[in-house]
Amino acid sequence: MDFTEILNINKVMLLKNKNAVIYGAGGAIGGAVARAFALAGARVFVTGRKKQPLDDLVKDIVKSGGRAEMALVDALDEQVINKHLDTIVGQAGPIDISFNAVGIAHTGIQGIPIVDLPVGNYMLPILTYAKTNFLTAKAAARHMLLNKSGVILTITATPARLAYPQVGGMPASWAAIEALSRNLAAELGPQGIRVNCIRSNGIPETPLLKEVMPLHAKVFGMPDFLEFQAVIESKTLSKELPKLTDIANWAVFMASDQAQAMTGSIINLTCGEIVD
Repeated sequence: MDFTEILNINKVMLLKNKNAVIYGAGGAIGGAVARAFALAGARVFVTGRKKQPLDDLVKDIVKSGGRAEMALVDALDEQVINKHLDTIVGQAGPIDISFNAVGIAHTGIQGIPIVDLPVGNYMLPILTYAKTNFLTAKAAARHMLLNKSGVILTITATPARLAYPQVGGMPASWAAIEALSRNLAAELGPQGIRVNCIRSNGIPETPLLKEVMPLHAKVFGMPDFLEFQAVIESKTLSKELPKLTDIANWAVFMASDQAQAMTGSIINLTCGEIVD
């Protein structure tokens, strides 16, 4: 990710002195958002299950003048999540921002007709995504309620809204996240806490898309997954797909006070494949 592509976030400092927790920060999206938050002035607490990607991310952020700390956190374990947030609050103060970018491998889930999909494979994304977003949002909200302030962000993808073949339980899992985000916004809004969801299209830079595209290309008899990517791009109004910088820029804006009037929103970053 090229820091220079981030729209002057480092100059505007929209998140100055904010504490931001990112789950799944070892992945492409979580890492990009963590970097953008740090450039915008936030102190970022990056978490994941693997140490090396988090260490590399922290070094990157610190090298660029940001503040970052890492911790190994299982975002499916409520006790671990709560203990980690308690530690942050004790050392750094209130939790201002929580962003969940936890992801799972899609092999064995996508590229297979639903009628041929084992029930465990179908349910895996539903149980994983719904549970981790519930646990991390719940934990963050409990801290934010004490200060009547905070922002919780989630992320989903186009199948949450559109009908796609052979995507298994992914659409149901993303739809669940969007429903959770809206319901949380309704409950927490009166207490000064905003909850918004970013709905993205496929992001070509991410390893996950490079895993998913060949699965679908094979189904449609396309030997080159780039051919299938071109088909997806052709369905958007802009004839392109979003970049990591698009997600990062919007995450910063939505986490900032500039978006104070927005809560319960599903932010459409599908490049026009979905028209609101």
